[in-house]
Amino acid sequence: MKLDFIDLGKLSISKANMRYAKKAPDVSDILPTIRARGVLVPLIVRPNCAEGAFEIVAGARRFAAASIVAAERGEAEPLPCAILDEGDDAAALEASLIENVARRDADEVTQWESYTRLVKEGRSIAEIADTFGMPEAMVKRILALGNLLPRIRSLYAKEEISPATVRQLTLATKSQQRAWLALFDDADAYCPQGNQLKAWLFGGSEIKVDHALFDVEASGLSIIADLFGDDRYLADAEAFWEMQSAAIEVRREAYLDDGWAEVVIVGKGEYFSQWEYRKAPKRKGGRIYVDVQASGEVVFHEGYVTTREAARLDRGEKVAAIGKVARPELTSRMQTYIDLHRHAAVRVALTDHPGVALRLMAAHAIKGSPLWTIRIEEQAAKQDDVRESIETSAAETRFDEKRRAVLALLGFDAEEPTVTGGGSLRLATLFERLLELPDRAVMDIVAIVIGETLFAGSPVIERVGLHIGVDMAAWWSADDAFFEGLRDKEVLTAIVADVGGAEVAAANAKEKGATLKAIIRDHLDGTNGRAKVESWVPRWMVFPPSAYTARGGLVVEAVTPVEAEPPVEIEVPDEVEADFEDHREAA
Repeated sequence: MKLDFIDLGKLSISKANMRYAKKAPDVSDILPTIRARGVLVPLIVRPNCAEGAFEIVAGARRFAAASIVAAERGEAEPLPCAILDEGDDAAALEASLIENVARRDADEVTQWESYTRLVKEGRSIAEIADTFGMPEAMVKRILALGNLLPRIRSLYAKEEISPATVRQLTLATKSQQRAWLALFDDADAYCPQGNQLKAWLFGGSEIKVDHALFDVEASGLSIIADLFGDDRYLADAEAFWEMQSAAIEVRREAYLDDGWAEVVIVGKGEYFSQWEYRKAPKRKGGRIYVDVQASGEVVFHEGYVTTREAARLDRGEKVAAIGKVARPELTSRMQTYIDLHRHAAVRVALTDHPGVALRLMAAHAIKGSPLWTIRIEEQAAKQDDVRESIETSAAETRFDEKRRAVLALLGFDAEEPTVTGGGSLRLATLFERLLELPDRAVMDIVAIVIGETLFAGSPVIERVGLHIGVDMAAWWSADDAFFEGLRDKEVLTAIVADVGGAEVAAANAKEKGATLKAIIRDHLDGTNGRAKVESWVPRWMVFPPSAYTARGGLVVEAVTPVEAEPPVEIEVPDEVEADFEDHREAA
């Protein structure tokens, strides 16, 4: 870096400047000083592609104020500048952001835009945190704003919604974010904001994961976390209380087995007021009080009696039981014995009732259980245009229509973002509902659930696409996000040959990437005199996929069909064969 004086006419605002492309900056606070003394603090600049020209990385306000003074006086003085090395975009972004943060706090959306560009330039989160002197968690928090809908970020940047509102919206699904925006735009509707928004998102029953007495990760219950990572909540309050109550009962049994005379449950809506009790040991009749709070938190108060009972203890009297719970008929050992034998009998019976087993499997896939952990494919992408391309695609739109039909079939809320993990029904109740549905309806439900939980980019996608014979042209067409992702000139030339022929590709082989993209667009749209190409799909997207160059590099390679073994002849009893035919006809 070197210092020099540069003429005003040779300076322009760089795209790397944090304030680039925004409205003219407010310079009223520095304009009087610059009128009187000129620019004293050097601007940070770097060479521009034009000979002798420089672009301003940091110092846009000083440049704007100097330009005003030059227009007033009819002459311009050279400005002091610190010149960066040419071509280091990341260093330029850092210089811009450091100066602006030092001058005044940038809003989080502006920081998100700059940090995102630094990540694209190869900076790690740790490096960004070190550069700006902040914890890595804060950098992650700012980068996480990218998972909000673009309009919500825009409202936040314009200060039309508060930071508290944005924080709560990070707990919302994309469907809930869109529903909230609809309320925000409706002048006659109530639009919850701030802390009231959390109650709207959870229906007034938000329960923190930290309050669970059971292993939440192994339970299969859906967890909602804000994008800042500070709070995690359980999506299904009813399922939580079912498991929480079971965990409380296990703890109660353990206390009784340990010799405590009583375990008193203080239910939701009641309170254990500690000043109304005194500590008392087990041998003197002390009880366990289990304070179950509506928030889901459970506190175990060990060894307490009421103040009146404490007075009797002081007089040497005994404490009477509040209402001792009768011991159950079965010990925990016998309960386990019975549970396991009933389990064995049910599962062998299911082998003769595959239709019932299918419905039970569907219920588990939808609601989860302590033994089933189902994760939904979030279709996540770092870039806004990629996310929006997927959300507005023909395939996703059609899948969402079918998902809504299944939600209605199950009696779930139509605004549930997914079938998997959705609804307020318990597992057993959902299973009973599935038993009432015909096979075809259950198959439709299974198709949606597997679609929601199918891992994007996995080899099984290739297998399914080949087996079904998926026609990508029916569900995809080239959009702006697709063209934005095309950067390789060799690939672009090969695609030109794909849509326009080898002669067109050869004639334009030396053209820039933007020109090649324009030729491809013209052929796909049938504009500018070029022949329209219908139903074109790039080679990477078809089933099976292939590459455009010898370099290859496909993440999912074509799957070689497996040669099937000769079928094994199995003799099936006539009554079983007839039963199977009846089921098939019914389906």
